[in-house]
This record gives sequence, structure tokens and C-alpha cells, in this order.
Amino acid sequence: MPHPRAGTSHLSEPLLWCVDTLYPHRESGIKVMKDKLSRECEGKNLRSISGGAGLNYGPGSRFSGTNSSQFIGVSGAFNSILELIGAIACRRCPVIITGETGVGKEMVAREIHLSSNRSAKVFVPVDCTTLTGHLFESQLFGHVRGAFTSAVDSTLGFFRAAHGGTIFLDEISEIPLELQAKLLRVLQEQHVTPLGSTRSYPVDVRVICATSRDLFRMVKDGAFRADLYYRLDVVRLEVPPLRQRKEDIIPLARYFLDNQAAFYSEPRKRLDDTIEKLLLSYRWPGNVRELSNAMERAYVLTPGRTIQPGALPFEIIIADSPAYPANELPTLDQVKRRVIGKTLEFTKGRKIAAAKILGIERRRLNRLIQKLDISVTKFKENARS
Repeated sequence: MPHPRAGTSHLSEPLLWCVDTLYPHRESGIKVMKDKLSRECEGKNLRSISGGAGLNYGPGSRFSGTNSSQFIGVSGAFNSILELIGAIACRRCPVIITGETGVGKEMVAREIHLSSNRSAKVFVPVDCTTLTGHLFESQLFGHVRGAFTSAVDSTLGFFRAAHGGTIFLDEISEIPLELQAKLLRVLQEQHVTPLGSTRSYPVDVRVICATSRDLFRMVKDGAFRADLYYRLDVVRLEVPPLRQRKEDIIPLARYFLDNQAAFYSEPRKRLDDTIEKLLLSYRWPGNVRELSNAMERAYVLTPGRTIQPGALPFEIIIADSPAYPANELPTLDQVKRRVIGKTLEFTKGRKIAAAKILGIERRRLNRLIQKLDISVTKFKENARS
């Protein structure tokens, strides 16, 4: 009979402990942990490259000072966030991080953890939108064998697994009202009772929460418990949307491009001046996450070393059109003409390449060029000049 740790000698004891506590079946748990470690190691490689000497993300740009060099910015809002993180990092008080979707609330939570005296311990992110019923109690507080039908083994749960470290409750506003009382009890007593057990266990965790909703209004509407809200609302840290800190857009865009270059082991690509103007003019409803995706798209669609406007998503290209009055929406043909024109400009009049970027067949592109009276010749002449 093989030793229970056979085939897992390459995993450290703490990692095996996490596998055993978070996953009922070791083999499936090891696979999940391997995937997570692989992604984390990949991210660290990118961070170490992007934080190296010789890289410049803009005037005055700076990293956070911890080993989480993904946290980058130059704006006054960014510096204010860093100052607040420095003030609260080594305290034990709960923190609520607010802000729109995609602004980087989890990045802020990780920065607090990495700046604290708990940085050597585990950081456990929990997506509260997935927790309902027995799954909520089981995932957060653990369960004993036989607690419910599929409980074939005992688990610790996220709170006990985060002992000594930090637990991050993302979108805490989505926890059902009937389950909020159980979370409040754990926060007040610093003890957890696994599902199906009568024994409680002490936990020492730093609790950081995040939400994109107005918790105070939810309290007034009866959708969030007032006692839980006031238990958590010790320090509130608001992350402004990207449109309110435009100074961070270009440094972040360069950073994301450098990440792609490192990922593909290729030379770095630079932003065209027109690109920078487009990025600064766009409102970024998806915030930093949307910017990251836009830069990844631009990188993979750019064969050369300079990112051109045609490689950007269409909504960014048309956002800064001087042809459209601010109070007047363009017609669909105007939008198509501008998008196709920008793409042909980027491809120097090559219609096959333009059709590939636009995601349409060449014949359809030819029909649109004829219908919209677009001159391909001028793009070819501009490329030769």
C-alpha cells in the first residue's frame, strides 16, 4: 500500500496541510493547488521582470514598496491609497474596500496584507457570490464528516485555513441575509464551529471585505444586517474609478504591455502617440480590468513594435472622434466608416489583414468599403510616403 504522501514529496508540508484542510479529496486538491501555484509563479516572474531596472511607466511612476509590484500608479488618488494602507496595514481592524467593478479592490487587499506583519502568512480570497446555504458554512467554517450527504471527509474551511493571516471576503454584500448572522458571530467571538460539530476553534485572522455596492443603503433597505455592517465598518477605503485618476492610465497600459512581452518572451512594444490620446479620452467603464484586456488585445494583434490605433477595441477608437459633437450620437455608418478607416490605416491598406482584425470575411469588408465609399488607395499612399 503506498504511503499516504506518496507522489507528493515535491509539495511542502504547509501546502499539503492546505490541501487537506480545504479539499476533501487529496488528489483533486493537489491538482487545484498545482494550478494555482503555477499561475502564481507565472505572475511573480512577470512582476519581477516588470519591476526590473530600465523600465519606465511614466513620469513619477512608482511601485508600492512591497513585493507586490503589480500595484502601480502615479496619481494623487493612488498615493492617498498607499498612505492609508501604510497607516492601517499593521493594525488588526477590519477594512471595507469599496469601488466599482474592475478597479482593483483585491489588489488593494493583497497590498494591505503584504504590508502587514502577517505578510509571511496566507492570504485567502473568498468570492462571496458563490456562497449559499450549506456551502457557505462549509467553505467558510469547515465541516465534519457526515455533516451532509457529500461530506465524505472533514475540512477546516477558509477561516481556519487563514489562521494567522488574512481572509478577503470579496463582494460581501452578496451574502444572503440569513447567513450574515453566522458570519457576525465568528467575527465577534473569533471562534468558528464547523458544520455538523459542537466544538468551536479559535481563529486569528485579519478580515478585509470588498463590495461594489452601497452597504449603508443596503442596511437602510433591510438587505444587509446593521450589526454586521457596523462591526466591519472600522476603516473604509474607496478605490476611485480609472476615469477619475487619468494619470495612472498610461503607466498601467505600459505595465500591461510589458507583462505580455514577458509572458511571450518577446521584445517590449511601445504605445503610439495617438494611442495614448485615445486611452486618455476613453471613460473606462470596466476600469483597470478593461484596460488590461485592451492592452492584451492590442499586443497580440500588433505584429510590429509599436501599438497602433487599429489594434484597440472599437469602442475605444470611436470614443474620441472629433467629427462627432459631444451631444450628438454618430450614425451606424459613421461608426463603421471610422472603424474600418482606422483599421486600414493600421494595416497600411492591406485588406486581408484588416478583415482579420475586424473579424469578418474579406468579401464582406470589400462590400462595406464600397458601400461606405472608403478610399483604400490613400492608406497605401500614406504608407509609402
